[in-house]
Amino acid sequence: MATATSLSNKQKQFLKGLAHSLKPVVLLGANGLTEGVMAEIELALEHHELIKVRVPEQDRELREMIYTTIVVHTGAHKVQVIGKILILYRASKAAKIALPRA
Repeated sequence: MATATSLSNKQKQFLKGLAHSLKPVVLLGANGLTEGVMAEIELALEHHELIKVRVPEQDRELREMIYTTIVVHTGAHKVQVIGKILILYRASKAAKIALPRA
């Protein structure tokens, strides 16, 4: 799954503003990135479009690999990473979030 277009800086700023008040909806547990966690992320993206995922992994390189795996498998845009929280955006069929023009 590849994303059709990338987000402009203006769109990323807009999404960061929306994400500010959100709580992480998916938290990786001791088992790490399992198929169940990926399914949960897919559901959350379809339902909310903009989500936060908490990755409590201590190793920075491993955490980056987890972020990349999530982005590649979901086809979502990585909006921002703050500490151990990944902010993802993927438009759903319902298109709940209207992005500003690029």
